[in-house]
Amino acid sequence: MSLTMIGEARPNSFEFETSALIKASGFREYDARWWFGHPGSTQAPELNLIGVQALGMGLGTLIRRLGGGSDIVTGHDFRSYSLSIKLALVCGLMAAGARVKDIGLALSPMAYFAQFALDTPSVAMVTASHNENGWTGVKMGAARPLTFGPEEMSALKKIVLEADFDLAGGGAYEFVSGFRATYLDDLTRDKHISRKLKVVCACGNGTAGAFAPGALARIGCEVVPLDVELDHSFPRYNPNPEDMQMLHAISKKVRETGADVGLGFDGDGDRCGVVDNEGNEIFADKVGLMLARDISSQRPGSAFVVDVKSTGLFNTDEVLRNNGARTDYWKTGHSYIKRRVAELGAVAGFEKSGHFFFNPPIGRGYDDGLITAIAVCRMLDRNPQSSMADLYRALPLTFGTPTMSAHCADEVKYGVVERVVAAFEAMRHGGAEFAGQKIAALITVNGVRVVAEDGTWGLVRASSNKPELVVVVESPISSERRRQMFDAVDAVLRRNPEVGVYNQTF
Repeated sequence: MSLTMIGEARPNSFEFETSALIKASGFREYDARWWFGHPGSTQAPELNLIGVQALGMGLGTLIRRLGGGSDIVTGHDFRSYSLSIKLALVCGLMAAGARVKDIGLALSPMAYFAQFALDTPSVAMVTASHNENGWTGVKMGAARPLTFGPEEMSALKKIVLEADFDLAGGGAYEFVSGFRATYLDDLTRDKHISRKLKVVCACGNGTAGAFAPGALARIGCEVVPLDVELDHSFPRYNPNPEDMQMLHAISKKVRETGADVGLGFDGDGDRCGVVDNEGNEIFADKVGLMLARDISSQRPGSAFVVDVKSTGLFNTDEVLRNNGARTDYWKTGHSYIKRRVAELGAVAGFEKSGHFFFNPPIGRGYDDGLITAIAVCRMLDRNPQSSMADLYRALPLTFGTPTMSAHCADEVKYGVVERVVAAFEAMRHGGAEFAGQKIAALITVNGVRVVAEDGTWGLVRASSNKPELVVVVESPISSERRRQMFDAVDAVLRRNPEVGVYNQTF
């Protein structure tokens, strides 16, 4: 089959309605994201529905070539256009011979769960997660509980852009009714807590609002809802528990209501953010450390995986050492950490973004914000004499930053990171001081993490799903050393005029 691809076309034109628009840069490292637009937006779209059909044909073709069989689960998040995108994707999948099981409006982890519950190897979840209204995307996998990595995404990109489809036909469609109840039943079974917990449940008006409050109530929590009404315009802030605006809102609600903990969920429910009972906004890597302490006390010798944005305490914490825990630092990205957790047989993996991955008996290896929330509640249940703030204060003190993102176009961001890495390597090779000290280590598994002699570090990496560079800094010494490291890292970044302003600072 031939397919006419167009590089750019405006809506309400002949070209837009007759040819596939699918921007090449939308194929990311481990999922796909495009600007689709919404009524009133002026930004040129990067994808149209014919392009989505082409994506479906390409995905169906790739899964067959990977030996994944014909069965695939689909679902969609709560955006005004997500259902139409899913149906266009389904048309393409069926043309390539896929047998589609559609679970309807869903969270990403609900779709991953369906791979197990419906005995279906592959998944295509239509979501743009926490991205602003107007974005869309697809999270895909062909070997549960894993999702695609760079190799599969590159293969998919080549198939779609070259229209190299195997259109076998024989596709089928089945709508699976009532699957929300099946998911919530599995999620909460045997998870009831005895401690009376008042929990702020914040959803940023994203899809999790239809799932999270009910799940927390089922395990015995008194739920204080915050922005749980579904509204795809995201009237207050994007549903992103890594964003300080959302965390501030949760903190305010916790203090107003005297809640024991605040839990925030992103747009597709695979991430969870935490605020303690005093209103302190706990970055997700510290939440992971608290959970690692709790898990390793029950399961000595546990192995954990964390991403390179995470606190250095996983290597130095005395409680983890005494429990015989081992930690592996790996590439940022839900697909990378998920795969690494599976490879190492780790008990859990933690990402600073709030993607947490639990292997059995806690989870099935994929990221589910509701499983994370339940794990936090059960940790509090096992520590009835301690508040969330007590558990937080028990951690060694470090001075960290939120995840900060500076705009940088998709077409140039990886080149900028290469130049930044080269600059740090030259400084280290020459023995130069950086941020007032010699460079003790450079970790380049994902971008570059530059570590000073006193353990203060700064990270620069390219975002995998947005046109941005990501910066994180932490110091075990002082807030002054944190500032010194940030200023030094930022100065290296500013040598590149392609780098824009940050979305948030500290």
